[in-house]
Amino acid sequence: MTENKFYIYNSLSRKKEEFKPIIEGHVGMYVCGPTVYGDPHLGHARPAITFDILFRYLKYLGNKVRYVRNITDVGHLENDADSGEDKIAKKARLEELEPMEVVQYYTDRYHLFTDALNVQHPSIEPRASGHIIEQMEMIEQIDKNGFAYEVNGSVYFDVKKYNQAHNYGKLSGRKIEDMLENTRTLDGQDDKHSSIDFALWKKAKPEHIMRWKSKWSDGFPGWHLECSAMSTKYLGQQFDIHGGGLDLQFPHHECEIAQSTAANGKESVKYWMHNNMITINGQKMGKSLGNFITLEELFTGSHKLLEQAYSPMTIRFFIMQAHYRSTVDFSNEALQAAQKGMEKLVKSIEVLGKIKPADKSTVEIQTVIDATFTAINDDLNTPIAISKLFDGVKIINSLNDGKETISKQDLEVFIKFYNDVVFEILGLKKEEANSSDNTVFNNVVDLLLQLRLDAKANKDYETSDKIRNKLAELGFEIKDKKDGFEWQFKG
Repeated sequence: MTENKFYIYNSLSRKKEEFKPIIEGHVGMYVCGPTVYGDPHLGHARPAITFDILFRYLKYLGNKVRYVRNITDVGHLENDADSGEDKIAKKARLEELEPMEVVQYYTDRYHLFTDALNVQHPSIEPRASGHIIEQMEMIEQIDKNGFAYEVNGSVYFDVKKYNQAHNYGKLSGRKIEDMLENTRTLDGQDDKHSSIDFALWKKAKPEHIMRWKSKWSDGFPGWHLECSAMSTKYLGQQFDIHGGGLDLQFPHHECEIAQSTAANGKESVKYWMHNNMITINGQKMGKSLGNFITLEELFTGSHKLLEQAYSPMTIRFFIMQAHYRSTVDFSNEALQAAQKGMEKLVKSIEVLGKIKPADKSTVEIQTVIDATFTAINDDLNTPIAISKLFDGVKIINSLNDGKETISKQDLEVFIKFYNDVVFEILGLKKEEANSSDNTVFNNVVDLLLQLRLDAKANKDYETSDKIRNKLAELGFEIKDKKDGFEWQFKG
């Protein structure tokens, strides 16, 4: 490589910066994970894949990485502010379940689908409900330092007072004067000194299911607090990278900065990174628009907007074809193009492995290698990196056609380069659906049949029957058992 320096765009400084860990060779990375009250969708896939690639690349560069990705299982209210019902508690009430039953079910579902997307597990995956003591301790420290106040059993963060000593709004670029002018007062928030203050601890109403005893009241922590408390516990008062979706930049991440600074006397995060949103046919993804697509629907092709089912690696490759800070517009055409492109790339790597070396090279491979790593080092510019990989595919085709030659040494370098970038860094896997002995093939079939069992358990018989019938049409013999299922591919 011509330059072995990795640059990331820091949302805080609003510019690209050369990545330099606080402790050389050791990286602390925290990413906001899902709120587990519903099936994971295409929007969940993007941060999972984006920060998986970052995790992979930081390790590839020789760093020891502690990657913490949280699970939000308490405190996330319906309007993302300080009023309304807890999203998980509401789901539990509607389905007559314990809240932790909802949490476990959808956490398992999240893992099922991210495993299919070949997303590596984080080093630590803490839950908010398992760190109530740490959150209480942080509230006490914030209060001790003069940036919190209690009213009627609830504790709020004093944004105006904090802003006198620090800069509330530095991450999102918002000014406190504009926030005061534009923030509406929500029902049940009359206790606040100011409309822009946010809850650190909320006194639970009698009907509120999820509650803990504290010195202030029987209640629950505010949504923003969990990430400050858990990142501090596992990464220390200062760490390298904090990531998440752009929709979390304000208020969630802005509040995190304020809480951590108020508690510890210094900012915690060196580099803030945010992935952009996914749109569908030019419209923002949303349940109200009817264009909300879950990963299960993508893998099975069961959504009305889908022309076919798309494999997990097609979804992964599709997401990588846009820079993580740009929007991704979903369409069947884009996914189909991604599928063809990925198949072509993987097939070319197989062809490369069968090429016979010559005495000397008539091709120049270092230019492709350098250009690819230059793109990855430029704030994880995966679309440019992929385009450079396809420049290399032209070389592979010329070698395969006998128009060019490559030496044994260059061939070994080129093979290692493609395997490192495509499989290790970008995290793609080979998908060979024509072989019943292939591990990926078996895993995908098992995934589909598990989705069928889940649908059946939820009395969604239409989806359950659709998966079984489609697999039967393709030549699968399926046998339901008391403890699961068995299948054979008859062809």
